[in-house]
Amino acid sequence: MKKVPTTDEINSLFANGDPDLVWAEATAIVSRISAGYDYTLVKAVFDDVLRLFRGEYPGYTSIKTLYHDLPHTLDVFMCAVRLLHGVHLSGVQQNDECITRVMIATLMHDVGYAQQLHEANGTGAQFTQIHVRRGIAFMRNYFAADNLAPALPDTLEPIMLSTDPVLTFSEINFPDARTRLLAQIVGTADLLGQMADRSYLEKLLFLYLEFKEAHFGNYLSTHDLLRQTKVFYGAAKEKLDNTYNGIYACLALHFNDTMGVQSNYYLESIEKNIAYLTKVLELSEPEQLAMLKRSCIVAQSKAIPAAD
Repeated sequence: MKKVPTTDEINSLFANGDPDLVWAEATAIVSRISAGYDYTLVKAVFDDVLRLFRGEYPGYTSIKTLYHDLPHTLDVFMCAVRLLHGVHLSGVQQNDECITRVMIATLMHDVGYAQQLHEANGTGAQFTQIHVRRGIAFMRNYFAADNLAPALPDTLEPIMLSTDPVLTFSEINFPDARTRLLAQIVGTADLLGQMADRSYLEKLLFLYLEFKEAHFGNYLSTHDLLRQTKVFYGAAKEKLDNTYNGIYACLALHFNDTMGVQSNYYLESIEKNIAYLTKVLELSEPEQLAMLKRSCIVAQSKAIPAAD
């Protein structure tokens, strides 16, 4: 008789605040794809991305964006590794180069929010519309500095571009079908990783502050962003199904292999979030925020003045 995962075990899939636990889980999954995988390069990138977020990377301040924070990057990273494993199980074999490209692309997909010391004004959210391009520039400088894997940046760029909020997938120039697939994996993980977060609805209050600072979007208030999130979910689902060819379905293969249940816990978590959002939106605006109780985010967001 199969052991059904507990609620705590399922919830832990979306609790990626501890980098040590994340790394241990990621390497355990990768070992199911390639038992002899060499982690040297990816571990160096992992550690340097942690340093960048924490303000320990030379020439940079810490990354101060509250929505696009380190747990967000680790959420996307873990979702991408799980999805890569699921795709592998589906019969589309993934080699060591694929593993490297997906792991590094997700680790670096939001490093463009990092501010150099002379850019210390604001939180970095002002770079929202160009943060992916900035991240690609950082990635290229990073690998050029020590002459690491000189061919890798050209293959990483189109994959990282799949997370660009101002670029459509059809505008990206992919050199081959394999790179396109890896970009679909990373783009899928970027959507699922954030929306499956159990505090996703609360974190939208942080996202509103980022968008306000960036003058991005047409959101009139936090309540307006909450309302428009239902529309965003519909657009995201269409993108997942069509642009990314519905490869999120492969997550069920991963969970069947690792937890013994062929369920897509990411989709289930997202659907719970959206169902709860529907209940929140049925209330008056003064009552809505009282429904968002996780992680004390409402109180934190209220204490932060929105940028003009």
